[in-house]
Amino acid sequence: MQKRQSTKFAALLSSAIIASFVPFASQAADVKEITAWDLQTQERTIGDIRAAMDRFEAENPGFKVVDSHFANDPYKTKLKIAFGANQPPCVFTGWGGGPLREYIKADQVISLTPYLDKNPKVKDVFMPASFSPVTYKDSIYGLPVRGTSIGVVLYNKEIFKDLDITPPKTWAELMDVVKVLNDHNIAPFALANKPKWPGSMFFVYLADRIGGPQTFLAAADRQPGGSFEDPVFIQAGKMLQDLVKADGFARGYNGLDYDIGGSRRLLYAGRAAMELMGNWEIGTIANENPEFMKKLDFFAFPAVEGGKGDPNDVVGTLGDNYVSISAACPYPDQAFKLLEKLTDEQSVASRLEDNIVSPVKGLKVSDPSLAKIIEFVSKAPSVQLWYDQELSPALAEVHKDTTQQLLGLSITPEKAAAAMEAAAQKAAAK
Repeated sequence: MQKRQSTKFAALLSSAIIASFVPFASQAADVKEITAWDLQTQERTIGDIRAAMDRFEAENPGFKVVDSHFANDPYKTKLKIAFGANQPPCVFTGWGGGPLREYIKADQVISLTPYLDKNPKVKDVFMPASFSPVTYKDSIYGLPVRGTSIGVVLYNKEIFKDLDITPPKTWAELMDVVKVLNDHNIAPFALANKPKWPGSMFFVYLADRIGGPQTFLAAADRQPGGSFEDPVFIQAGKMLQDLVKADGFARGYNGLDYDIGGSRRLLYAGRAAMELMGNWEIGTIANENPEFMKKLDFFAFPAVEGGKGDPNDVVGTLGDNYVSISAACPYPDQAFKLLEKLTDEQSVASRLEDNIVSPVKGLKVSDPSLAKIIEFVSKAPSVQLWYDQELSPALAEVHKDTTQQLLGLSITPEKAAAAMEAAAQKAAAK
């Protein structure tokens, strides 16, 4: 009798336990996930992003953001594969320009214009020019989730002071600085060009300083007379190779990996005096090596004597990274609410503490370095988007390949220009 009662009790207990889990199972089934990918690896930056996502979840019960963070180049590959398989994340970070336009043309990205028309305050806080890289046929496809990023020459002011060097304002002056540094066994530039885009910055700035922004625009847009074999691009290649031949870079530059700090380590060790990089590097250094910040300063890329480009022009973007919504997202309305949190006033303030200047109107900064970046941008007649982001993915790869080859002295400037033009003609014929 006792055994039967024990069996009955066990059955009742089992039923009760199962019943107790039913609400939890139901709740779990009701949770809707929004996947979000970005290319941030710094712990503090990821923390700021997660804080915005937590605010979204608090205001949108039943939704959970599953965030994933990747290093720059692996992210590009992973995102391309995901879109190719029609399994992209709901929310994704990108750079705008050519790669985003490819996804837009394939109807894989949602236009944000209807949302922004309903919520004009979201759009109005940003500088109008910041939307340029994510605008296609009068529709906006992304919000600037990071900051104003321009290429600047970072330098160790302690080394410059010890060697009585003044930041150069012209290319000729820069080449003189290169000689002085080499005479003292210090590499002029740190460069980690395994991913190819860091070295591209030199070429882009040289082309802009020599010919101005119109030369690239004419070639990229296939305007009458526009060509990547324009003498401007050939001269840019020659001047880049002049810098290589003058021992302008620390050895092994084409094999060093930027994503693991290959160039920054040379700066920290005092083995190199300068680095041409986006101003995001300042925030990275501040988080990674605060002590080195005492030695760090930066100056504008030098003017080229006789060049048509304005020396106040900058290469970069007012948005740096943009956050967009894929057409595969099952919850686009909630995804836009997440975008709002990622770009709201609190997120802007968090990024500013992380030395990131968001492209919002009336932003006040107290940090001298950030104020200097804003000054550079405010004086710039042109902001040239990085070539590898402005061009279509296929053409961007040719640009990065030929620039790396120029830096390796394995191709002539004329052949590099011809390869670019041939690729541009092929792309235009499709």
